[in-house]
Amino acid sequence: MRCRQIQPERHGTGRHRVNDLPGSSSRTSGFHHVAIRSRDFDRSLSFYSRGLGFVQVRDWKNSDTRAVLLDMGGGAYLEIFERKVISPATGAADTAIIHFAIRTTNCDATVELARRAGAEVTVEPKDIEIPSNPVVRARIAFFKGPDGETVELFEERSDE
Repeated sequence: MRCRQIQPERHGTGRHRVNDLPGSSSRTSGFHHVAIRSRDFDRSLSFYSRGLGFVQVRDWKNSDTRAVLLDMGGGAYLEIFERKVISPATGAADTAIIHFAIRTTNCDATVELARRAGAEVTVEPKDIEIPSNPVVRARIAFFKGPDGETVELFEERSDE
């Protein structure tokens, strides 16, 4: 089998073209973040920050868990959640990958496109504020992809 290489469309800036979603004012521009659960939070944080050079940009915690957002470069992030509860059946956290998030300019329009394409919307668009350091304001939604994968739409809001 032979594969054909396809050249991406480019703007005059030499960067890849942002995807205009058909019939919508929304645009996507790649991954925002991938979120994972960690059985050993400090080890994972050290591995990704000291070992791979990812830069910590936010951190937060609630009564029973911690989380960080690490800048991977190129506008993509890795989100690590502490997972203290271990499944007695397997001796491991339920799953390492929690979800992946797609950066969008219009969460509401993009979730409607996903719904029309057959996605099961599990969390309708809503505004959130993550009490991280610094605070993150965003509009998010979640849906199930065709194979049951959890997808988050992430529209970061500026500090107004």
